[in-house]
Amino acid sequence: MTGKSAAERRIGLLNGFAAYGMWGLVPLFWPLLKPAGAVEILAHRMVWSLFFVAAALLVVRRWAWLGELLRQPRKLALVTVAAAVITVNWGVYIWSVNSGHVVEASLGYFINPLVTIAMGVLLLKERLRPVQWAAVGVGAAAVLVLTVGYGRPPWISLCLAFSFATYGLVKKKVNLGGVESLAAETAIQFLPALGYLLWLSAQGESTFAAEGAGHAALLAATGIVTALPLVCFGAAAIRVPLSTLGLLQYLAPVFQFLLGVLYFKEAMPPERWAGFALVWLALTLLTWDALRTARRAARTLAAERNRPTMTTDTVSPVRQAQSVPAGPETDPLEARP
Repeated sequence: MTGKSAAERRIGLLNGFAAYGMWGLVPLFWPLLKPAGAVEILAHRMVWSLFFVAAALLVVRRWAWLGELLRQPRKLALVTVAAAVITVNWGVYIWSVNSGHVVEASLGYFINPLVTIAMGVLLLKERLRPVQWAAVGVGAAAVLVLTVGYGRPPWISLCLAFSFATYGLVKKKVNLGGVESLAAETAIQFLPALGYLLWLSAQGESTFAAEGAGHAALLAATGIVTALPLVCFGAAAIRVPLSTLGLLQYLAPVFQFLLGVLYFKEAMPPERWAGFALVWLALTLLTWDALRTARRAARTLAAERNRPTMTTDTVSPVRQAQSVPAGPETDPLEARP
């Protein structure tokens, strides 16, 4: 690895830690916005996110994608679906944190990879390896144990996991960059969110101007809280391998879980510990299988590249050129589930 590439990877890792660290610590932010309710906070997040993302796009001068998007009704419809799904995800998460359910919210992002795999099987007819089937089975058992532990299905976790998995599936079909996608989604969210805030103000129930300048500034900062981790994630995604990003993604729910248990002092009876232990076992199986598959693909690729070609005294130059294996069509790390 050259000095330049090593420096780039360090920058990527720092940005990855920053992105997932901010996402992991965001439960500390939402309670600061009280007495605003979850829906008011959500509306402010939609409105101010558009301003900050639009400013970022102005700085980098990336607007060509917008004309292409407007000329593709199917892709625009998918962006609308993504905006609706992420609205549900954001709203449920904000409400769960401010209602004392940080641990259950963290569970949603722990089980999200398992839900993504299950959706791949059901909707995309993907085939799973045995270890992946085992991980999904253990995850389903964990949900049953947690249902007993909570006395009800962990609906907050399931709602967050399924909404975010659906969001990821739709974004994959849209194929827009992170900042561009967020700009398009918040542009769709903007008018309904602004209309709700104006209505709330007309009813005299808005906290934006009623709780002082500091409270108003915190509500406006929801745009930064949304956009900044995404910018850091984008910087990481182009500099570090997908396998590294796959491991970094667990930082956010780990931080959220620790905050819920240690800072917010949420109860963790034995049956909940058992359910979380099963979830962590499933994720361990999933991660081990993904890393093993990536290493195997990398070894196969290296062997293909190093395979000696036949000598020219037995094979014509044309046949010799044809015997050299072609490079892979995709990054071997993309074999991850």
